[in-house]
Amino acid sequence: MKLLTKYNRVNLITIIIVMLITGIIYYQAISYILTGQNDKDLVVEEQEIFDYVKLNHHLPQTFESNDQQISFTPASPGSVKREFINTIYFKKWGQDDKYKFKKHKHRLEGEYESARGLISSVTAGNKYYKILIIESKVETEDLIRIIFAITIGVILLLLLILVVINRLILNRLWQPFYNIMSELRLFNIADSKQIPKLGNNIDEFKELNNVVIDMAARAKNDYQDLKVFTENASHELLTPIAVINSKLDTLIQTENFSDRQSKLLNDLYSAVSRLNRLNQSLLLLVKIENKLLHDKQQINLRELVDEMIIQFEEIFNDKDLKLTYELDDKEIYASRYLVEILLSNLISNAIRHNKHGGEVIINLNAESLTIQNTSDNEPLPDEKIFTRFHKSSGSEGSGLGLTISRQICENFGFTLDYEFRDRYHAFIVHFV
Repeated sequence: MKLLTKYNRVNLITIIIVMLITGIIYYQAISYILTGQNDKDLVVEEQEIFDYVKLNHHLPQTFESNDQQISFTPASPGSVKREFINTIYFKKWGQDDKYKFKKHKHRLEGEYESARGLISSVTAGNKYYKILIIESKVETEDLIRIIFAITIGVILLLLLILVVINRLILNRLWQPFYNIMSELRLFNIADSKQIPKLGNNIDEFKELNNVVIDMAARAKNDYQDLKVFTENASHELLTPIAVINSKLDTLIQTENFSDRQSKLLNDLYSAVSRLNRLNQSLLLLVKIENKLLHDKQQINLRELVDEMIIQFEEIFNDKDLKLTYELDDKEIYASRYLVEILLSNLISNAIRHNKHGGEVIINLNAESLTIQNTSDNEPLPDEKIFTRFHKSSGSEGSGLGLTISRQICENFGFTLDYEFRDRYHAFIVHFV
């Protein structure tokens, strides 16, 4: 999930929760205020009754209206407690209302409405009466609903505007970050191109940009130092390896050796041969990484694979391997020398890590080249297959073959992947 999406989601949820809580509080506050206003109106009516009784010494004439009802009921002295109540009362229809609700038989006379009441008492003519003053709350509730609806509408509008503004503003604010990420995706440690300094007025992104530039510069410097060291070391090793080989050849030609001495010399030859292969592989890897091989040409890959199969024919026979291949025509534009190394590495890898009497399958089509081999081993660890100097136990290779193969593929815009298919190890070169 993107940070912007996460922020908008958290922000939206927080705003909704806050709005709900404040909406409830706002509704209760308005309801409390308007109820208080109703109570004041009831107190005014109560006081008018008290004033009338005090002046005339009898109860006023009762009447009913659509919004207010007053009733007097005889009661025992001191039995009535003054209090405000929420109640209902029956509102009778007028002529217009009867016509409006004529289809509702149970509502032909009127309907019950919510109301606010005041229970009080008065003594008139030596008689004690309970007073019940009821005032309709319908208009108050309608007013509350209207106010609340308007408020909710304003809140939703503000919420929508806030989300849109946040989206637009945050997208612009985070644009420098996306620009830095784009430059990092294009960053190549072997490329001379530097990460540019992006212009923005946000301190955090300025600092991030500077840190990325410094980090990239240090990485390039370290890589250059390592590359120079590798080149120099590989070149310096050529002479002592050649001298050792020459001295060994001279030593073999001078005297007769016992079986033990011959075995020691063979071990020396093997060690020097491995050292020479390792040195050649390192030199080749440096040349590929630095794009120092430019002999690209149009190559018919099917013909080249046929040639490589013929070269490995004796090795297939020695290990009693069954070779199955299906090759389509495929033209690529690449270095023949590097493609031969790629094919040699992949085919020799399939032979070396195969079991006696196993099988090698080679398929070539317009999209990919696949080389599979049987094996008793488990799937190879994906994170280490193409790591330099990583090799399985007992392998006589340098541990650079697959690293070189992948570097060759990347050099020509191909991709090299590994899959484990039903006890078959498969290396696939994708051309597109």
